[in-house]
Amino acid sequence: SGGVFVKAIVVREWGGPEVLNLEEVPDPKAGVGEVLIRLKAIGINPAETYMRSGAYAHLPDLPCVLGLDGAGVIESIGAGVSDFAVGQRVYVAGSVGGRMSGCYAEQVTRPADEVFPLPEVVSFPSGAAVGVPYATAYYALFDRGRAKPGENLFIHGASGAVGTAAIQLARASGLTIIGSAGSDRGRDLVLEQGAHHVVDHTQEGYLEVVRELTSGEGPNLILEMLANVNLEKDLDVVARYGRILIIGNRGTIEINPRTAMMKDVDILGLALWNYPADAMKSCHLALIAGLENGSLKPVVGREMPLAEANQAHIAVLEPGAYGKIVLIP
Repeated sequence: SGGVFVKAIVVREWGGPEVLNLEEVPDPKAGVGEVLIRLKAIGINPAETYMRSGAYAHLPDLPCVLGLDGAGVIESIGAGVSDFAVGQRVYVAGSVGGRMSGCYAEQVTRPADEVFPLPEVVSFPSGAAVGVPYATAYYALFDRGRAKPGENLFIHGASGAVGTAAIQLARASGLTIIGSAGSDRGRDLVLEQGAHHVVDHTQEGYLEVVRELTSGEGPNLILEMLANVNLEKDLDVVARYGRILIIGNRGTIEINPRTAMMKDVDILGLALWNYPADAMKSCHLALIAGLENGSLKPVVGREMPLAEANQAHIAVLEPGAYGKIVLIP
């Protein structure tokens, strides 16, 4: 590239992974209040697979370039932007992506308030794993979940990008953490990242183990990655006055609300696009501090070329999650 065109993955119709096509698109230009970034790594999020299929609450106009997360170097700066410099290392963290300026591309323009400095100690692939996973984990734990030091946290599906982010954030804040994962590799990762205990959610009776690990009381907080499968079980195991945070869901489930009544349980949904702007800004200041001091270290499970975005969309939904999948332009 460097001419009038750059490569990007363009979606022209909603559908399966096959609608993700590598094309040449006109070189983007930074408008007022925007920066132009040459991306070195691009994060893949499950939400982008739902957008691509057309089954999502916030859908951009077609054609579009998807992609919420990326990291790279500032190439140029639009009018009215004062807090960034050309050549600066940054990560992108939009709350809703999917304009023609999504991150599945060699270059992307973004409003300056959706771009954050990437500490020198953090690689570009790791930087591409910050935005959605870490902001989601932070929003769930602290803004929605009211997590306090000393509480018991159960992360139901802890080996993926949001799960590993949540382990690191919770560990730095003094919570006792139990994570679940469905593969040996995933369970090893959960412990490596700082969880105090790990359980195998493919095994019969694993929630009894969670109960025992919390002295029979159940966890105060549950981060739930697959609510349509697990919400009823979460209600059974959660502590009195507990909070269940719904982070991922792929369908409907029948629950008995009486369980929530008997224990005064909160079931809390969250979506990043609802994150109030000032709270989101505070969140990223906290994340950057954690990246700088080493308490936050994004886990990149797999790097793939940009042209294989369709394969990455299949891989991100497979069981046995392990960190973040990143595309390299």
